[in-house]
Amino acid sequence: MLKGKKIVVGITGSIAAYKIPFLVRLLVKEGAEVRVIMTPASKDFVTPLTLSTLSQHSVIADPFRADNGEWNNHVELGQWADAMIFAPVTANTLGKMAHGIADNFVVTAYLSAKCPVFIAPAMDLDMYAHPSTQNNINILKSFGNQIIEPQVGELASGLSGPGRMEEPEAILHLLADHFRSGLDLNHTKVIVTAGPTNEKIDPVRYIGNYSTGKMGFCIAEEAARRGAEVLLIAGPTHLVTYHPGITRMNVESAADMHAACIREAPAADMVIMAAAVADYTYAGQSPVKLKKGPGELTLKLEPTADILKELGTNKKENQLLIGFALETDHELENAKNKLVSKNLDFIVLNSLQDHGAGFGLETNKISIINRSGTVHQGTLNTKPAVAAEIIDFIVKNRT
Repeated sequence: MLKGKKIVVGITGSIAAYKIPFLVRLLVKEGAEVRVIMTPASKDFVTPLTLSTLSQHSVIADPFRADNGEWNNHVELGQWADAMIFAPVTANTLGKMAHGIADNFVVTAYLSAKCPVFIAPAMDLDMYAHPSTQNNINILKSFGNQIIEPQVGELASGLSGPGRMEEPEAILHLLADHFRSGLDLNHTKVIVTAGPTNEKIDPVRYIGNYSTGKMGFCIAEEAARRGAEVLLIAGPTHLVTYHPGITRMNVESAADMHAACIREAPAADMVIMAAAVADYTYAGQSPVKLKKGPGELTLKLEPTADILKELGTNKKENQLLIGFALETDHELENAKNKLVSKNLDFIVLNSLQDHGAGFGLETNKISIINRSGTVHQGTLNTKPAVAAEIIDFIVKNRT
């Protein structure tokens, strides 16, 4: 499962760093391509020479190269990796990761990660049990990071208790399991729509909405990470895609979105309609800028095509169709009615009554309803984590 995977291993200043050469050797033996990064303090416990020899690549411990002063690009490294493993992680670095204190290369690389992140704490039992440490761990979990819980055992202080870093063999198996489960959409063609649509009034004005497209983009990235071949049909947005498994098609208006979806949907195994498509468009689009006059301006709006209903009507056998509903009142009732009327398999419900959910935010809170009426209630989380929650539900409940 690790052959060809690009793995970054980040080491901090803990005595448990002596285990990391064994982990690097195991990863390389499994066929992974490994890059090692270190904090300056970690070099007191394990040498860069040892790690560069085992990984077969230079080790990065400083923001700038010692030989020529060039910048070591942490952003590029964050985009390169399929996974990042930070082990061992001290209480000090946990706090920096949780609060964005980027004063060394390891933390800047963590903050640039576009991939799953695994964090293996290692410290004395009282430090591990301290409320500040536990709070930082909970913050990192809320970001979608996976914490590799320390084991109970003999510690460097001579005490025995929780705080001992997990063994390299166990970390290897955990990472392999992650990539194994991560291919549950392999050989699946998925369409994801994202972002708003802009309905032109004249060459300089349009009718739009507050959608940024981030939720849809996160779903596309998550589906691609799990092996899907993803077509992302995106309305106007500044967002970019990272995964090579995503093909992006840009559209502007509801009519553009309709044409693209109807044309592409027959080839898809799964269609996830996360875009906020305009319900109405201006019927009399002007070729020149409308001038301000002394009186009122009345715009005649006409309904746009119901893309979701058309897709539901023409849905092929064994194709999954997932819709979204953003509601302000009678949320569950409205979402269930939409699921039935559009012939959906699942519907993802957002309520603007939920604090921290909705357009323009980094977090979201959703509920997912299936055809039998079963409701999965999510919790407030980051949008990448919510995307994983949505894909998890779809994979587990598809028939």
